[in-house]
Amino acid sequence: MRSTILITGASKGIGRAIAHRMSSEGHIVIGIARAKPEGDFPGEFFVADLSQRNETQDVLSEITKRHQIDCLVNNAGRTTSSSVLNTTPAELEQIVQINLLAPLLCAQACIPHMVEQGKGRIVNIASRAVLGMQNRSAYAATKNGLIGFTKTWALELGPKGITVNTVAPGPILTDLYINNNPKDFADMHTLEERIPLRHIGRPEDIAGAVRFFLSDDAGFVTGQTLFVCGGLSLGCSQ
Repeated sequence: MRSTILITGASKGIGRAIAHRMSSEGHIVIGIARAKPEGDFPGEFFVADLSQRNETQDVLSEITKRHQIDCLVNNAGRTTSSSVLNTTPAELEQIVQINLLAPLLCAQACIPHMVEQGKGRIVNIASRAVLGMQNRSAYAATKNGLIGFTKTWALELGPKGITVNTVAPGPILTDLYINNNPKDFADMHTLEERIPLRHIGRPEDIAGAVRFFLSDDAGFVTGQTLFVCGGLSLGCSQ
């Protein structure tokens, strides 16, 4: 059945891969990001900085006036690379805005239509960092908070026919990952040797997992977190 799907952080990387996957299956895709995508986007696109509360609320108001959203993918996020001693209040507040507040505002904007039609799908994108990762204090805290949202919303929205689940990616070869985890060839080889499947993931790997949670096949699955990490989360220490 054709659905209208709102995807945040959709201009590149994982978000764009999700958009292309869902559009290729005939769904209507709406994207949000703070910059326009390069080249064609498989749907309607809105530019907004989701770290800014008023800008987020304004773009969501415009979108929900023009579209009835059946599915929401909270993919937009920001990471940091600070140790516990170096994490500043300003840094934490900034990352909370986009990693927690924006998903909450997006859900609040989309849920009324889902409730009205008696069904809906929400997928939150977390991270393997929720298991613990050095120099990711603020990031890991907010992504764990997103999993907390998933479990709570699943309980609250289940009776309304709405499922809520999380996909937690491991290392995925995107510009964001490369910028935040600079590695030379030897470093990449060492990382791949730690991954049971012996390679770094692709955005399309995450798109496939999201597609499952958005599908009718996942109609009896809610409140769950799926690690898509090549097995790296097993016994993960860093």
